[in-house]
Amino acid sequence: MNREQIDLIIVGGGPAGLAAAVAAYDSGVRDMLVLERDVNTGGILQQCIHNGFGLHRFGKELTGPEYAWEYERMAAERNIPIRCGTTVLNVSPDKVVTAVNSDGVSRIEAKAVVLAMGCRERSRGALNIPGSRPSGIFTAGTAQKYVNCMGYLPGREVVILGSGDIGLIMARRMTLEGAKVKAVCEIMPYSGGLARNIRQCLDDFDIPLKLRHTVTAVHGRERLTGVTISETDEYRRPIPGTEEYISCDTLLLSVGLIPENELSKGAGISLDPITGGAVVDEKRQTSCPGIFACGNVLHVHDLVDFVSEEAALAGKSAAEYISGGLDEGAPLDLKPDGKIRYTIPQRIASRDEDVKVYFRVDNIYKNVKIKVINGDKTIFAKKLAAAAPGEMESLTLTGAQLAECGDAKLEFVLEAG
Repeated sequence: MNREQIDLIIVGGGPAGLAAAVAAYDSGVRDMLVLERDVNTGGILQQCIHNGFGLHRFGKELTGPEYAWEYERMAAERNIPIRCGTTVLNVSPDKVVTAVNSDGVSRIEAKAVVLAMGCRERSRGALNIPGSRPSGIFTAGTAQKYVNCMGYLPGREVVILGSGDIGLIMARRMTLEGAKVKAVCEIMPYSGGLARNIRQCLDDFDIPLKLRHTVTAVHGRERLTGVTISETDEYRRPIPGTEEYISCDTLLLSVGLIPENELSKGAGISLDPITGGAVVDEKRQTSCPGIFACGNVLHVHDLVDFVSEEAALAGKSAAEYISGGLDEGAPLDLKPDGKIRYTIPQRIASRDEDVKVYFRVDNIYKNVKIKVINGDKTIFAKKLAAAAPGEMESLTLTGAQLAECGDAKLEFVLEAG
């Protein structure tokens, strides 16, 4: 077994890992290593050949590979070492990283660790869809890789279950490649994707979006021949008598993303049951001192620009931790009211600086007012014309507002007009 000692280990070489590495370097860390299990860096961006990336971060519109290249270039300019083809097996609470590649097993002792493993797609097995197991059923991301990276068209007649952003983008992509997308079915009464993707990927191509519908059966033995869809009630249960058969040879599943937190669990890090990611403070430090989390392994983002922004914060914070630790005052716990499903961060450890808080709502609301309440005092209020689950929102609490908080809890309340 190879034994090493390195100041900073970054697990994952996708957009989050690379942004964290660049920020840590710019904050003074020179002894670092990025571990990536794929043969190339870039993560999911390698297969996202559509444009729309980089407007917030670089002020220009880029494709996924172009956005990844920007950070790959920055990492190369700084001579940041990256080991591709390396799988991390374990991260211990005392920041010992065990990894394996073609050179064997390595045990690396680190002063700080940044977790940036991204997320994976929920598969058919998690949905309990009855029927046989024919070929032709793919997650939307797998189909995207087949089309964009490998040049294979998964099928000619397509039904998509779920209206997440990857599913919407693949509805457009399959149409452009000559396939017929017959329907996008969504079990919820609203779409889980960005409004711009609904317009550009469905409306512009006349692809029907069937809200409150789900797939209740698949048909075919060797190859998928069709699916049965049904309307659902307010409890997301299929309504008998509403069954509709749609012939197709391909079913794409865009039914949610799950943060890859097996390593986090192994380290004993506290996880949030709503996000599926770690519980973090405003510096993105987890419940294990010196271990930070960022990107989609923390919570699922809408835009990669925000992933990079958050990862840069985690990388800078890791550098601060290595150089002498992070200051902590009287901590504040952030408590969403339920209409606001979660907040990131979940706690604020220091009240000295401005803190940007990300949050998502549980339904579609119009004429919204977001309040942040400390004890019996409202310290912040913000109005929104509308809020939807598919769009992440944010607000910024200033250091002055946080310094005035007497109670140890901040309540996030949504009022809809």
